Amino acid sequence: MHTLEEMLSATLIILPLLAAAACYLIRESRLRSLVVMLTGAILITIALLLIPLTPFDFSPRPLWGFNIHILVQALDFLLLLLILYFGFKHRHIVIKALAVLQIMALLYFELWLNPDQQGTPALHCDHLALVMVLIISIVGSLICYQAIPYMQNHEQHLGLKRSRQPRFFFVMMLFLGSMNGLVLANDMLILYFFFELTTLCSYLLIAHDGTTESVKNAVRALWMNSLGGGAFILALIGIHHETGSLALQQIVSSGSIGASAFLFSLALLIFAALTKSAQFPFQSWLLGAMVAPTPVSALLHSSTMVKVGVYLVLRLSPLMRATFLSQSVALFGAFSFLAAAALAVGQSNGKKVLAYSTISNLGLIFACAGLNTPESLVAGMLLLVFHAIIKALLFLCVGAIEQRIASRDIEDMRGLYAEIPLTALMTVMGVVMMIMPPFGILLSKWMAMEAAASNLYAIIMIALGSALTAMYWARWAGTLMSDPFAGRFKPERQPLLTWVVLGSLCAGAGLLSTVAPWLYARLIVPTLGQAYLTPYTIRNGILENAYGTFAVFPLSLVAALGFVVAILAVIRAARARVVKPYLSGVQTEHSGEFTGPMNQPVKAEAKNYYLSSIFGEIKLTVWINLGAGVLLTLMVGGTL
Repeated sequence: MHTLEEMLSATLIILPLLAAAACYLIRESRLRSLVVMLTGAILITIALLLIPLTPFDFSPRPLWGFNIHILVQALDFLLLLLILYFGFKHRHIVIKALAVLQIMALLYFELWLNPDQQGTPALHCDHLALVMVLIISIVGSLICYQAIPYMQNHEQHLGLKRSRQPRFFFVMMLFLGSMNGLVLANDMLILYFFFELTTLCSYLLIAHDGTTESVKNAVRALWMNSLGGGAFILALIGIHHETGSLALQQIVSSGSIGASAFLFSLALLIFAALTKSAQFPFQSWLLGAMVAPTPVSALLHSSTMVKVGVYLVLRLSPLMRATFLSQSVALFGAFSFLAAAALAVGQSNGKKVLAYSTISNLGLIFACAGLNTPESLVAGMLLLVFHAIIKALLFLCVGAIEQRIASRDIEDMRGLYAEIPLTALMTVMGVVMMIMPPFGILLSKWMAMEAAASNLYAIIMIALGSALTAMYWARWAGTLMSDPFAGRFKPERQPLLTWVVLGSLCAGAGLLSTVAPWLYARLIVPTLGQAYLTPYTIRNGILENAYGTFAVFPLSLVAALGFVVAILAVIRAARARVVKPYLSGVQTEHSGEFTGPMNQPVKAEAKNYYLSSIFGEIKLTVWINLGAGVLLTLMVGGTL
């Protein structure tokens, strides 16, 4: 008889898969929405219930006479054959070649190596897996909630005669189940299956609208992530050859193995992680995913897909300790953090800013894993949590804004609070949480910079990247709050689910930042294990070590008082008088116009500098990809 924690963890995987099938079969929208909402509520409840039960591991009972290992083997081949089908469908030679490579490698693995997985726990839940389960189940479920009203508006805008929502929610639910399966997997063949299943889900979601552009971008995502899948299966062969095992916990607990063949296999796994997390030079698949409906972007960026890569590297960090590979990952991550921040500076497209910000923050987590100190690993895991919540909030806010003003350009959001005040306010709060104390992102970056202080190249790139990050976030927040305000708001109408989701994410990010010391002590420190000393002490809500302090509780109190002052200022502004801007004495009788050349009226406009001649994609992308390619070659080749 299975224990409570075993049944709960199995439900985290099986329930979304069953809900996916139900969403596909149910054609009545209200009933389908009910399935999504109930599934999300159950996933959130189970994830919270697992907090006091972790850690544990187990293997599910045989199903119809097949144990879980044999079942996954069959599903692995079916999944690869499906990817091969899409390769033929789109006539894409790279997808076909990579699918065939993985099929042949899997055949060799199963028939010739014949790994003995009997007795190996199929699933394992430690505190790192628990952190990921909480992110996937809570943030992912909230995104699916928001998708219910969003997709109704989206399809009305497209003028579809037949709804595609059954297929859409089928893949969204499948995504959540596959992600929970991936982070809970202890058998690396099971992990590989879910790794490739997320690849297929991302392809289907990006291509959802069926336009030429969306299909093209989905195909790009499929071949780039299949490249990572090919590296993954080759790494499994090498790891099994060196260790005789595919039990992830057993391999990790064995510590660093100095054999070059093992390190090369480990480098291949990290290469697969980098492709999954859309690091340079593979960033184009994530940028292309912006054509998908906004809930897809939020799901890919915050709680699924791109988080797979950083999860894997954090999981494997003990095996890299004190190796050239670890140093290479640190430098590559710092480079990616700086490069993506530079590209974000040159963007006025809100979704592209969020995309490059995601790539940048994931690069910082890779850098933290490569630095491989207690401080850096704590920073990486905290950044993983706070980035997921705040980035989900920002993507969903941009989606709501886009549906209201038919634009995602930052310049078109000027004075948005007068049109949709609450959504604009939550967007500003999300932006502020990315760069200001006492919020968790800044706390994580403070820890990362302390950890990188002994690595000259890493600290320079992280410091420069942090400066550029503050630049593009402050510009966005300033644009949203730039127009004169006289306390007159238009009433804003949004679906109830939209308010629930945006409000929950906004409040959750603020609350978790306030209780960051508890989060650190309860979830992050146990993740480090006995191999690392506890890097920070907690005193009166203040995190401190030998190098500095971060006063979480006092700063949170100051922030709360500042929020109260801001509310009072808004109330006073209701009595304010709006004065026309002074335009050097040549303004016309119309507000915001002045007399220009040929005595013609010219509308006065304020716009941000985006410095595209310095930070533009055309200027930087080729050189950044070239630099990333060199670093990747050194990282993988250096292990030999």
